[in-house]
Amino acid sequence: MTRFAALMVGALRDLAPIIVVIAFFQIVVLRQPFPDLLGVVVGLLCVIAGLTLFIQGLQSGLFPLGEGIAQSFGQKGSAAAVLVFAFCLGFGTTVAEPALIAVAAEAADVAAEAGAIIDDDQARDSYAFQLRMVVAVSVGVALLVGVLRILKGWPIHRLIIGGYLMVATMTFFAPAEIVGVAYDSGGVTTSTVTVPLVTALGVGLATTIRGRNPMVDGFGLIAFASLTPMVGVLGYGMVAS
Repeated sequence: MTRFAALMVGALRDLAPIIVVIAFFQIVVLRQPFPDLLGVVVGLLCVIAGLTLFIQGLQSGLFPLGEGIAQSFGQKGSAAAVLVFAFCLGFGTTVAEPALIAVAAEAADVAAEAGAIIDDDQARDSYAFQLRMVVAVSVGVALLVGVLRILKGWPIHRLIIGGYLMVATMTFFAPAEIVGVAYDSGGVTTSTVTVPLVTALGVGLATTIRGRNPMVDGFGLIAFASLTPMVGVLGYGMVAS
């Protein structure tokens, strides 16, 4: 079996539980035929092929690229350069994230309908843009802090616990209408491009730096990337109100 075929079998195995659940509820519980069985089958085949290509791309492209860049920075020994790169990577991969754009646009529409902002296109676009910038900067700061943690060897649990305590505290003071948006902002920042590059960056740095364990120190950047947008958006809501 070729490597591509093995990856395709793996993708089918990963999707099998979802397929079984959907088929079970459609046929057994709802007792209705699929509205377009041929279209569903073609769509599933496209998903399997796309997931296979995506995994192949990660293994042959993004992971080696991220680890190579991280190792080059580690060998160069410039902490400032790797911190600047981490911030730019977080900001650049987040600002154009489609999921974030969709959430920001929806939040702007709801804010306009609720009277929180002026109900016109300019105000909605401005609100959505500001929200995206806050989240993108927050992710950049997250990766900067995460890389600094790897360089300094700080324990991750203290930073994560402290961050979520900050989120919980800010929730009581932030406007109620921004809380849900802030919490959702933490989830939409981890895209299919950000996660592989960020993970490879952390593992590559932890592998290069003497005294660091890739399993202990290399992972955790994604947790920071999900945490800091909540802090940033809650703060944005408090200032804007």
